Amino acid sequence: MSACELAAAAEMLEGSPFRLHGRDPATGLDCIGVLAEALRAIGRTVSLPAAYSVRTREIPSLARIVRESGFAPVMGKIEPGDVLLVRIGPLQLHLLVAASDDRFVHAHAGLGRVVIGDLADGWKILGHWRIDAHIRG
Repeated sequence: MSACELAAAAEMLEGSPFRLHGRDPATGLDCIGVLAEALRAIGRTVSLPAAYSVRTREIPSLARIVRESGFAPVMGKIEPGDVLLVRIGPLQLHLLVAASDDRFVHAHAGLGRVVIGDLADGWKILGHWRIDAHIRG
């Protein structure tokens, strides 16, 4: 499964309701739920945290979670299907999936739904990963 397929699967979630810890597009998704559902849609095994706080400085075992979900760290140009971890506030982390049009799919709590939009000013990129095509999840 390719990164472009992940981008397309994430884009299909646009408009799904937001729900903290949500994992079902019908009842609601949070940012981790968007990634989990997009991975599931392309046939990947999902190894993402289920219990976490909205306010945190770090995600425990992030390196393990990323590796087990079939991603490898990358640097440089962001491509469709890449996953970014960004800091959107002093104690708030957020996951985004790069869409096919230089924008990003993410669960927007303030708007109450999954949206496709630009990377907001002030969001600091902390991590950048891409599906490892050699790993079958």
